[in-house]
Amino acid sequence: QVQLVESGGGLVQSGESLTLSCVASGLTVKYYDMSWYRQVPGKERELVAANTDPDSSTNYADSVKGRFTISRDNAKKTVYLQMNSLKPEDTAVYYCNVAYFVLGFKYDYWGQGTQVTVSS
Repeated sequence: QVQLVESGGGLVQSGESLTLSCVASGLTVKYYDMSWYRQVPGKERELVAANTDPDSSTNYADSVKGRFTISRDNAKKTVYLQMNSLKPEDTAVYYCNVAYFVLGFKYDYWGQGTQVTVSS
């Protein structure tokens, strides 16, 4: 069973930085996408940044481009989200996601979420 454990959330002031980490265990496939989503109460979960295999291409939500950077260490099965110049509107619960396809079926796994709070 795939499990994802996030860490690194917390309370910071506007303009400061934070790095989130997510470690995956139980992964047996060679290629898998790793992403970060976030959600605030009353709103849908939104994609923040994604890193897709096998070429490790990345894409970002427009709201975080130039401020956030997603990276991964395949040897450690870990994905990171470096968040710079944080804004109060970045306040949310951040979720790690791992997804991959096997024989046409998509497998989707989520972490438990980590709270990021940015004060003004």
